[in-house]
Amino acid sequence: MKRILKLHFKTSFIIFAMTLLAIGCNSDDNTGFETPEGGEGTEETEVATLRFSEADPSTNITEATATGEVGTTVPGRIIFTSDETTQRRLYITQNISGAGDMPFNNFELNSDDLDKVLNNDGSIDLDGATRNAIDFTFNLPVPNIENGSIVYSFWTTRGKGDFRDVNKRLALGAGTITVTVGTGANPAAAVREFTNVKLFAPAQDGSTETFFSLLNETVYKINTGAEFRAFWDFGYYYGASGVSAGENASFASTNQYNTSFGFDVMGLEPDENEDDSENETLNNMFFNLSTMTEAEFNAVSMSGDLNDITSSGNQKITDLGVGDVIEFVDNYGKKGLIKITELQAGFRTSDFITFDVKIQP
Repeated sequence: MKRILKLHFKTSFIIFAMTLLAIGCNSDDNTGFETPEGGEGTEETEVATLRFSEADPSTNITEATATGEVGTTVPGRIIFTSDETTQRRLYITQNISGAGDMPFNNFELNSDDLDKVLNNDGSIDLDGATRNAIDFTFNLPVPNIENGSIVYSFWTTRGKGDFRDVNKRLALGAGTITVTVGTGANPAAAVREFTNVKLFAPAQDGSTETFFSLLNETVYKINTGAEFRAFWDFGYYYGASGVSAGENASFASTNQYNTSFGFDVMGLEPDENEDDSENETLNNMFFNLSTMTEAEFNAVSMSGDLNDITSSGNQKITDLGVGDVIEFVDNYGKKGLIKITELQAGFRTSDFITFDVKIQP
């Protein structure tokens, strides 16, 4: 997606991004993305526009709509003006046909330029404490759908946020721009499916791929750093300290992982030198062994098929074996199933568990 900043002389974003080379690299002091002054640009009536004002919330425009054609882009403008709050990051999500909010950073820029404006978690780096106003216009792509909506959500944060929780360190927002295609009616929501996910038994130095994110279907090493902890939902371990020998192959929520495993794994807890480490939170997740068979798991296809799952209150599950089906509710209320497909039992860092997942969008 080509991203355009609406300056009063309509400077293109590409030219603007190149000026960042003189500003410095992306960091949590947020000096990597300068906000333009002014922001006159196209008349608001021509563009779907969101407006948030900390000083005068009565002027807020929290929702906007546009009609799009498949294969084109629709301009969407955001005007966020803070008063006492410093806006450090901008988060954007995209929800296609009701399939769920996903991080959106599909900007068609040179990768070197992207390094200057994107944080590692995919949020956009904003300017420092000396500026409190942003006025950006984005070209929002219209994917190939016959009928339905594409909902783009925008919000700013005071520091590291969370794509699945707009309230985490919220500065301004969230607002939505909804682009409709055809009738605008979304089809019935199908489950999201991930197959052959493999997690390894943990190494104390955090160097193993032990944690999984339901947000982006990605396996993470524990020591990948602070930017990605908000993505992790649960981890794998084999055995635990101070428990019976029967507690072998196990899952635990990120929040309770060290407690459940019985050993502190390097990189899981925030370091005191990290930005806002005292307010860091890790995801909860609740597990329960299901009575569902493998065939019944395979038959689940629609989001509504998972509605009857309830939270167990248990943030770990042990004694897992091939063929087991596990019900879960994640930190954000999404319900789903895990089916164990392979297990190489053991404590070695080469030992692993493999599974499939179905989750509500």
